[in-house]
Amino acid sequence: MADIYDPDFVKGVFDRCSDRYITFSLICSFGFTERWRRQCVAAMPALGTGARGYDLMAGTGEVWPHLLKRFADIAAITAVDISSGMHRRALARLHTHRAHRIDFIEDDVLASDLPAESADFVISTFGLKTFNPEQHARLAALIARVLKPGGVFSMIEASDPKGWWLRPLYRLHLKVVLPLIERIFLRGAQDFAMIGTYSTNFGSAAGIAAMLREQGLEVKYVKYFFGCATGVAGRKIGSAP
Repeated sequence: MADIYDPDFVKGVFDRCSDRYITFSLICSFGFTERWRRQCVAAMPALGTGARGYDLMAGTGEVWPHLLKRFADIAAITAVDISSGMHRRALARLHTHRAHRIDFIEDDVLASDLPAESADFVISTFGLKTFNPEQHARLAALIARVLKPGGVFSMIEASDPKGWWLRPLYRLHLKVVLPLIERIFLRGAQDFAMIGTYSTNFGSAAGIAAMLREQGLEVKYVKYFFGCATGVAGRKIGSAP
Protein backbone atom coordinates (compact mmCIF):
# COMPACT_ATOMS: atom_id res chain seq x y z
CA MET A 1 0.00 0.00 0.00
CA ALA A 2 1.25 3.46 -0.92
CA ASP A 3 2.37 5.83 1.80
CA ILE A 4 -0.07 8.72 1.34
CA TYR A 5 2.31 11.06 3.21
CA ASP A 6 5.29 10.34 0.96
CA PRO A 7 6.22 13.60 -0.81
CA ASP A 8 6.07 12.02 -4.28
CA PHE A 9 2.60 10.66 -3.56
CA VAL A 10 1.37 14.05 -2.31
CA LYS A 11 2.84 15.81 -5.35
CA GLY A 12 1.08 13.41 -7.71
CA VAL A 13 -2.28 13.90 -6.02
CA PHE A 14 -2.18 17.69 -6.18
CA ASP A 15 -0.60 17.91 -9.64
CA ARG A 16 -3.54 15.90 -10.97
CA CYS A 17 -6.07 17.93 -8.94
CA SER A 18 -4.69 21.33 -9.83
CA ASP A 19 -6.86 22.27 -12.81
CA ARG A 20 -10.13 21.81 -10.91
CA TYR A 21 -9.02 22.24 -7.32
CA ILE A 22 -10.33 25.78 -6.79
CA THR A 23 -13.85 25.02 -8.01
CA PHE A 24 -14.02 21.65 -6.29
CA SER A 25 -12.90 22.92 -2.90
CA LEU A 26 -15.20 25.93 -2.99
CA ILE A 27 -18.34 24.02 -4.01
CA CYS A 28 -17.77 20.92 -1.88
CA SER A 29 -17.06 22.98 1.24
CA PHE A 30 -20.15 25.14 0.58
CA GLY A 31 -17.86 28.18 0.49
CA PHE A 32 -16.42 27.56 3.96
CA THR A 33 -12.82 27.20 2.71
CA GLU A 34 -12.87 30.80 1.52
CA ARG A 35 -14.38 31.99 4.80
CA TRP A 36 -11.78 30.03 6.78
CA ARG A 37 -8.93 31.53 4.77
CA ARG A 38 -10.15 35.00 5.70
CA GLN A 39 -10.38 33.97 9.34
CA CYS A 40 -6.88 32.51 9.23
CA VAL A 41 -5.51 35.84 8.00
CA ALA A 42 -7.57 37.72 10.60
CA ALA A 43 -6.09 35.51 13.35
CA MET A 44 -2.53 36.43 12.42
CA PRO A 45 -0.95 38.99 14.77
CA ALA A 46 -0.18 42.39 13.24
CA LEU A 47 2.73 42.84 10.84
CA GLY A 48 5.12 45.74 10.47
CA THR A 49 5.68 47.69 7.26
CA GLY A 50 7.48 45.91 4.42
CA ALA A 51 7.08 42.43 5.86
CA ARG A 52 8.43 39.38 4.03
CA GLY A 53 7.34 35.85 4.68
CA TYR A 54 6.33 32.39 3.55
CA ASP A 55 3.12 30.76 2.43
CA LEU A 56 3.84 27.09 3.16
CA MET A 57 2.03 24.38 1.19
CA ALA A 58 0.77 27.35 -0.80
CA GLY A 59 -1.33 25.43 -3.33
CA THR A 60 -3.22 27.76 -5.65
CA GLY A 61 -2.42 30.81 -3.54
CA GLU A 62 -6.03 31.53 -2.63
CA VAL A 63 -4.97 33.11 0.66
CA TRP A 64 -2.87 35.80 -1.04
CA PRO A 65 -5.76 38.23 -1.81
CA HIS A 66 -6.88 38.08 1.84
CA LEU A 67 -3.33 38.50 3.11
CA LEU A 68 -2.59 41.45 0.82
CA LYS A 69 -5.93 43.06 1.61
CA ARG A 70 -5.25 43.08 5.35
CA PHE A 71 -1.54 43.86 5.01
CA ALA A 72 -1.37 45.99 1.87
CA ASP A 73 2.29 46.90 2.36
CA ILE A 74 3.68 43.34 2.46
CA ALA A 75 6.90 43.47 0.46
CA ALA A 76 7.12 39.82 -0.60
CA ILE A 77 5.46 36.43 -0.23
CA THR A 78 7.52 33.34 -0.99
CA ALA A 79 5.18 30.47 -1.82
CA VAL A 80 6.55 27.00 -1.10
CA ASP A 81 4.72 24.01 -2.56
CA ILE A 82 5.64 20.58 -3.86
CA SER A 83 3.12 20.78 -6.73
CA SER A 84 4.16 22.66 -9.85
CA GLY A 85 0.63 22.21 -11.21
CA MET A 86 -0.92 24.05 -8.27
CA HIS A 87 1.45 26.99 -8.61
CA ARG A 88 0.89 27.31 -12.36
CA ARG A 89 -2.82 27.38 -11.63
CA ALA A 90 -2.30 30.06 -8.98
CA LEU A 91 -0.52 32.48 -11.28
CA ALA A 92 -2.67 31.82 -14.35
CA ARG A 93 -6.04 31.92 -12.60
CA LEU A 94 -5.72 34.31 -9.70
CA HIS A 95 -2.58 36.29 -9.24
CA THR A 96 -0.86 37.47 -12.44
CA HIS A 97 -1.12 41.11 -11.32
CA ARG A 98 0.50 40.24 -7.98
CA ALA A 99 3.38 38.24 -9.45
CA HIS A 100 5.96 40.96 -8.76
CA ARG A 101 5.45 40.43 -5.02
CA ILE A 102 5.28 36.63 -5.09
CA ASP A 103 8.20 34.25 -5.47
CA PHE A 104 7.87 30.48 -5.73
CA ILE A 105 9.93 27.57 -4.48
CA GLU A 106 8.83 24.21 -5.88
CA ASP A 107 9.97 21.83 -3.18
CA ASP A 108 8.94 19.58 -0.35
CA VAL A 109 8.63 22.14 2.45
CA LEU A 110 10.37 19.85 4.92
CA ALA A 111 13.32 19.38 2.56
CA SER A 112 13.65 23.03 1.57
CA ASP A 113 16.65 25.02 2.75
CA LEU A 114 14.87 28.14 3.97
CA PRO A 115 17.27 30.51 5.76
CA ALA A 116 17.06 30.90 9.53
CA GLU A 117 15.30 34.05 10.80
CA SER A 118 14.33 35.03 7.27
CA ALA A 119 10.57 35.58 7.73
CA ASP A 120 8.41 38.19 9.38
CA PHE A 121 5.43 35.86 8.94
CA VAL A 122 4.46 32.31 8.02
CA ILE A 123 0.99 31.37 6.82
CA SER A 124 -0.49 28.06 5.69
CA THR A 125 -4.05 27.22 4.67
CA PHE A 126 -5.18 23.62 4.19
CA GLY A 127 -1.73 22.09 3.83
CA LEU A 128 -1.25 20.61 7.30
CA LYS A 129 -3.37 17.54 6.53
CA THR A 130 -0.79 16.23 4.04
CA PHE A 131 1.69 15.55 6.87
CA ASN A 132 1.76 12.82 9.49
CA PRO A 133 2.64 13.59 13.16
CA GLU A 134 6.38 13.05 12.68
CA GLN A 135 6.31 15.47 9.75
CA HIS A 136 4.30 17.96 11.83
CA ALA A 137 7.10 17.96 14.41
CA ARG A 138 9.62 18.76 11.67
CA LEU A 139 7.34 21.50 10.35
CA ALA A 140 7.05 23.07 13.81
CA ALA A 141 10.84 23.14 14.08
CA LEU A 142 11.13 24.70 10.62
CA ILE A 143 8.64 27.46 11.48
CA ALA A 144 10.49 28.26 14.70
CA ARG A 145 13.77 28.38 12.78
CA VAL A 146 12.70 30.60 9.86
CA LEU A 147 10.75 33.18 11.87
CA LYS A 148 12.59 36.28 12.99
CA PRO A 149 12.30 37.23 16.68
CA GLY A 150 8.83 38.74 16.97
CA GLY A 151 7.74 37.06 13.74
CA VAL A 152 4.16 35.81 13.52
CA PHE A 153 2.30 32.84 12.05
CA SER A 154 -1.20 31.57 11.33
CA MET A 155 -2.31 28.19 9.94
CA ILE A 156 -5.68 26.50 9.41
CA GLU A 157 -6.86 23.05 8.38
CA ALA A 158 -10.12 21.16 7.83
CA SER A 159 -10.61 18.95 10.88
CA ASP A 160 -12.70 16.25 12.52
CA PRO A 161 -15.36 18.01 14.68
CA LYS A 162 -15.40 15.57 17.58
CA GLY A 163 -18.23 16.24 20.01
CA TRP A 164 -20.41 18.07 17.46
CA TRP A 165 -23.81 16.45 17.08
CA LEU A 166 -23.64 16.76 13.27
CA ARG A 167 -20.22 15.09 13.10
CA PRO A 168 -21.60 11.86 11.51
CA LEU A 169 -23.09 13.91 8.67
CA TYR A 170 -19.84 15.82 8.21
CA ARG A 171 -17.83 12.59 8.05
CA LEU A 172 -20.33 11.15 5.58
CA HIS A 173 -19.71 14.19 3.40
CA LEU A 174 -15.95 13.63 3.49
CA LYS A 175 -15.94 9.85 3.07
CA VAL A 176 -18.93 9.23 0.77
CA VAL A 177 -20.16 12.41 -0.90
CA LEU A 178 -16.78 13.73 -2.09
CA PRO A 179 -15.77 10.43 -3.76
CA LEU A 180 -19.24 10.19 -5.34
CA ILE A 181 -18.99 13.70 -6.77
CA GLU A 182 -15.58 12.85 -8.16
CA ARG A 183 -16.77 9.66 -9.84
CA ILE A 184 -19.88 11.21 -11.37
CA PHE A 185 -18.75 14.69 -12.35
CA LEU A 186 -14.96 14.79 -12.39
CA ARG A 187 -13.95 11.35 -13.63
CA GLY A 188 -10.87 11.58 -11.47
CA ALA A 189 -8.50 8.92 -10.18
CA GLN A 190 -9.72 9.29 -6.59
CA ASP A 191 -7.46 12.29 -6.14
CA PHE A 192 -10.10 14.65 -4.78
CA ALA A 193 -11.36 11.88 -2.52
CA MET A 194 -7.89 11.84 -0.95
CA ILE A 195 -8.59 15.32 0.43
CA GLY A 196 -11.32 13.78 2.60
CA THR A 197 -8.98 10.98 3.70
CA TYR A 198 -6.25 13.45 4.65
CA SER A 199 -8.73 15.64 6.57
CA THR A 200 -10.19 12.71 8.51
CA ASN A 201 -6.75 11.40 9.42
CA PHE A 202 -5.57 14.85 10.50
CA GLY A 203 -7.99 15.16 13.41
CA SER A 204 -7.27 18.71 14.57
CA ALA A 205 -4.52 21.30 14.90
CA ALA A 206 -4.19 20.58 18.62
CA GLY A 207 -1.20 18.31 18.01
CA ILE A 208 0.81 20.81 16.01
CA ALA A 209 -0.15 23.53 18.51
CA ALA A 210 1.62 21.51 21.22
CA MET A 211 4.63 20.96 18.94
CA LEU A 212 4.92 24.67 18.21
CA ARG A 213 4.84 25.41 21.94
CA GLU A 214 7.62 22.88 22.46
CA GLN A 215 9.66 24.96 20.00
CA GLY A 216 9.24 28.00 22.27
CA LEU A 217 6.57 29.80 20.24
CA GLU A 218 3.53 31.58 21.67
CA VAL A 219 0.51 29.72 20.31
CA LYS A 220 -3.25 30.22 20.30
CA TYR A 221 -5.38 27.24 19.24
CA VAL A 222 -8.66 28.13 17.52
CA LYS A 223 -11.75 26.14 16.49
CA TYR A 224 -13.85 27.29 13.55
CA PHE A 225 -17.48 26.30 12.92
CA PHE A 226 -17.83 23.69 15.68
CA GLY A 227 -14.36 22.29 14.96
CA CYS A 228 -14.88 21.57 11.24
CA ALA A 229 -11.68 23.56 10.87
CA THR A 230 -9.01 24.28 13.47
CA GLY A 231 -6.06 26.57 13.46
CA VAL A 232 -3.05 27.93 15.28
CA ALA A 233 -1.72 31.48 15.41
CA GLY A 234 0.98 33.21 17.39
CA ARG A 235 4.48 34.57 17.37
CA LYS A 236 8.13 33.86 18.03
CA ILE A 237 9.04 35.35 21.37
CA GLY A 238 11.43 38.28 21.19
CA SER A 239 11.72 41.58 19.38
CA ALA A 240 12.92 42.09 15.86
CA PRO A 241 16.43 43.54 15.69
